Amino acid sequence: MTSSYIFLTPPGGTRATIDETRTIRDGFTLLGFLFPWPWLLAHRLWLHAAVAFLLQGIGGALMEEPGLWPMGAAIMLGVNVLVGLEGQNFRIRNLAGKGWTEDALIAADTIGIAEQVYFSDQADIAQSDDNTAPDWENKPRPRGPHGHGTALGLFGFDGGR
Repeated sequence: MTSSYIFLTPPGGTRATIDETRTIRDGFTLLGFLFPWPWLLAHRLWLHAAVAFLLQGIGGALMEEPGLWPMGAAIMLGVNVLVGLEGQNFRIRNLAGKGWTEDALIAADTIGIAEQVYFSDQADIAQSDDNTAPDWENKPRPRGPHGHGTALGLFGFDGGR
């Protein structure tokens, strides 16, 4: 399944190396969903973790009251879902607030492939300082009449009704 990976470079404006660049997968985090405030603490999001802990404590206290357990369960589930869905975004915004810049967004199947694409692009930029055009491999176009293929897996349209 294809995911999006965001590459962040450290503050200072210099070209980042492999060790300095941070890669964060943009999407749902299962550990953040299951353990919201410990996950936030592990990623040094102190204020977010304190708020999550406080809300889960309030939700737990409401669940012990006779008529308020649905509201308590909803608060606790809401915190889990919020951290699961937006936890990675919290990390990105925290780093951006510290001066890190979002350098690239790459869609790939794995983080390894995304890093290969990102760092190969960085190597190409460093090697092509002489402003020469890259030698692209020309591939022949597919043969066949135009307009007779199917679109989006649907049936073909041959001009009639």
